[in-house]
Amino acid sequence: MNIHESLKKAIPDAMRAKDKVLLRTLRSLISAMTNEVVAKKHKPDEFLSDTEALVVLKRAASQRKDSIEQFEKANRPELATPEKEELVIIESHLPNMMPREEIETLAKEKMSELGISSKAETGKFIGVLMKEFKGKADGNDVKAVVDSLLQ
Repeated sequence: MNIHESLKKAIPDAMRAKDKVLLRTLRSLISAMTNEVVAKKHKPDEFLSDTEALVVLKRAASQRKDSIEQFEKANRPELATPEKEELVIIESHLPNMMPREEIETLAKEKMSELGISSKAETGKFIGVLMKEFKGKADGNDVKAVVDSLLQ
């Protein structure tokens, strides 16, 4: 069973458990995934592949992080709290990301392999690393590591 399907099947369990936060989050994710299916010109009752579903999950997590940041800047903790609760649930469905130390080790190896030494090649280097990691590493972490290596 893929991610999209398992999330859809978790909705009745959340209803039975009367877990409002989980139910709200699952419905939001399923809605986003259905929108993605329709955007790809498929029938709404089809499921996304795991790769496509992970893209939607990452986007949802990013949106929650942005919302939390904005609500905290505006001193609105009552609005940030539900977003934080949803973010925890979304992140539980995402694969674990590589730690920075591991990214740095692999980046150093790739850097010597490709002969990259100037800051002008930063964008190209980040692109190569992101293809290599394919969703196993956070893009912000990769950028921070590359920036520190190419100072």
